[in-house]
Amino acid sequence: MSASPVICFGQQPCGFFPRRFLYAKIITARRLQSEIGGEIVFFYHDSDHDPRETRTTLLHRKTGEAIELNFAFDNQIQRKFSPLYLKRVRADWHAKTSLQLPAYVDPRWVAAFRETASATVGEFCLEMYRRMGLLDGIRVARSGDPGFRNAACDVPEFFVDAPYENEIVRARFLDGVLKVHKGGDQFLTLPAMEFTKAQTSPTRDTRLRWMQSVLHCTHYIAGAGEQAYLRREDAPEITYINRDAIDRSDEAYTDIPA
Repeated sequence: MSASPVICFGQQPCGFFPRRFLYAKIITARRLQSEIGGEIVFFYHDSDHDPRETRTTLLHRKTGEAIELNFAFDNQIQRKFSPLYLKRVRADWHAKTSLQLPAYVDPRWVAAFRETASATVGEFCLEMYRRMGLLDGIRVARSGDPGFRNAACDVPEFFVDAPYENEIVRARFLDGVLKVHKGGDQFLTLPAMEFTKAQTSPTRDTRLRWMQSVLHCTHYIAGAGEQAYLRREDAPEITYINRDAIDRSDEAYTDIPA
């Protein structure tokens, strides 16, 4: 264990402007750091694949009316099944969305968005969070990073980033085969293939143990949803902290003081 506190929070990319619950985790981490010192680490789970994670809800600056925006994808396979660190950002989406934003966010965030040219969804969200100053002084560890994956412990339940129809999809390794969940009780079984540890990432139930084997955090800030499924017995050495409460938690957070 580290002699100095390691304060961690985890989150998938959650909109190109971050949802308010992520901002609450960041604020909680900074408050705790001011009390006990140590380092803050953001466990960025960009190997998730669900396109709903990056929906961004903004309020019109004059009327307060909500709009929901999300990335556009090259094809349906990529949209549904590719991990977020590999989903590609379409150039026409970037230009179109840039024209919509002035009615919803401060001009400085419109400019930051227009200057962000990352090629993938995971990179685009992360760059925006950095441009907004949210990650200043915070170390980012990514679940899609092959180096992180190779350093992590083995877990019995995991996904594999596997080739399928000229894309890379996130397939569950289940009963000795790779399966892609198509919705409901429908699964697509992929051909047998060899894979390396650098292609694997954990399931929800094994994620905490997998993450902790690399980060060795002393404190973990858990969101409201996480509290229901975190397997705390997998890392009893951690002190678990509930994130600070925040209203309208699913909306995007853009009201950062200048």
